[in-house]
Amino acid sequence: MRNPIHPPVPGDTAELVQRRALAGHERLNHSGLLDDEGIVGLRRLVRESWQRSATLQANPDVAEAPLAMDRDELEEYRRQHPLAAIMPVIKKLLVQPSHDSGLLVAVGDDVGRLLWVDGDPVMQRRAEGMMFVAGADWSEASVGTSAPGTALALDRSIQISGAEHFKRSVHPWSCTAVPFHDPDSGAVLGVVDITGTETAVAPHTLSLVEATVAAAQAQLRIERLQLAAAIRDKPRRRSAPSTSTQTTGALYRNSLQLLGRDQALLSIDGRTVSLSARHSEILAILGNHPSGLSADDLCAQLYPGDGSAVTLRAEMVRLRKVIQGLSPDAVPESRPYRLPVELLPDSGQVLNCLQRGAHRIALEIYKGAVLPRSEAPGVVLLRERVSHLMREALLSDGSVDSLLKYAELPEARYDVDLRLAVLKLLPPRSPKRAAVVADLERIEADMTA
Repeated sequence: MRNPIHPPVPGDTAELVQRRALAGHERLNHSGLLDDEGIVGLRRLVRESWQRSATLQANPDVAEAPLAMDRDELEEYRRQHPLAAIMPVIKKLLVQPSHDSGLLVAVGDDVGRLLWVDGDPVMQRRAEGMMFVAGADWSEASVGTSAPGTALALDRSIQISGAEHFKRSVHPWSCTAVPFHDPDSGAVLGVVDITGTETAVAPHTLSLVEATVAAAQAQLRIERLQLAAAIRDKPRRRSAPSTSTQTTGALYRNSLQLLGRDQALLSIDGRTVSLSARHSEILAILGNHPSGLSADDLCAQLYPGDGSAVTLRAEMVRLRKVIQGLSPDAVPESRPYRLPVELLPDSGQVLNCLQRGAHRIALEIYKGAVLPRSEAPGVVLLRERVSHLMREALLSDGSVDSLLKYAELPEARYDVDLRLAVLKLLPPRSPKRAAVVADLERIEADMTA
């Protein structure tokens, strides 16, 4: 089912939409914020994105997007990125038809960095003037409102036309973007974008991009199943890895799910295992220290009292056996203790989203506190940091729906300030107020019982 893209009010012409957007730009103050008159006529989606852009200190008058990766970094990153596996589908369905159509096709990662930009050669040369190129950062935090960055910020299909862009150098362009989700975990892997003239925001363009993304996600799922079967049926050899083992980096993001669960889920090369509580703590801590920890430092972060190095070594032996069954190349090293492969913890995804102002996506990923029952000092610190930043982001910039969704989590059960913030945002006659007031009365009764 297609997510809403908040189209213009029925009856509004494209010319009227542009006039209102240009008038809004004239009402931007020196901080990039709109006054009340500038808000009139702007689509709500665009207005809220402009305000986020200003809060993130994006500058509408800087012509070029910043370059986030040089050529060597880009090549290495693209080679290992999960979306590399679906580029043949993108090229067949979008890139090849766009070469003579005045359109560009861009594929970016989950934080808004463009990894591939292809299409009409003339438009590519024009787009270089605003740095719409591979390696550039097109997140809302960097360039403000644009289809790729705003689609990632809201996690839904977006169309941005002309002057609706926050950056004025982008006003001659229009774009349609659709987030790309992992077909297994649902996590955002990146974004697929069509950029060009008015045809880039035609209704059929949106349908085309969404259909392409759906086809690519299905293809990625099929390739994973085929690869998992090949790995299962073919013996592994540590000294001479098979071809199928070497290609897993293009299809999988090794991940660690810590949020809202007492026992983490570890996924490596498409295989997933549920860890014991202690092993969950060890990987949560090591995942937060990629350069590694000495035995003493890991003990200090793992055990609430005085930890025993002997006990730690025994746990590490057992953990290595578990990971050996998933991938010999991922077995933790010692002296210092460290992970030889990069893991993507869901807690890290939340922090990355919050850092770029995408709190809605962060809330979708956030299923609860990090290993909520763990008393390991290192886990407690990580848990408090993620929970605190999640709550503060929502209190400062969350919508009513986001705040109410967060209020359902166990950690927010007695959060009075959160519910008071909801009441401030709700209209006086909103039917949602009664439930919030009842919740506050329940908290008061529980606290005084």
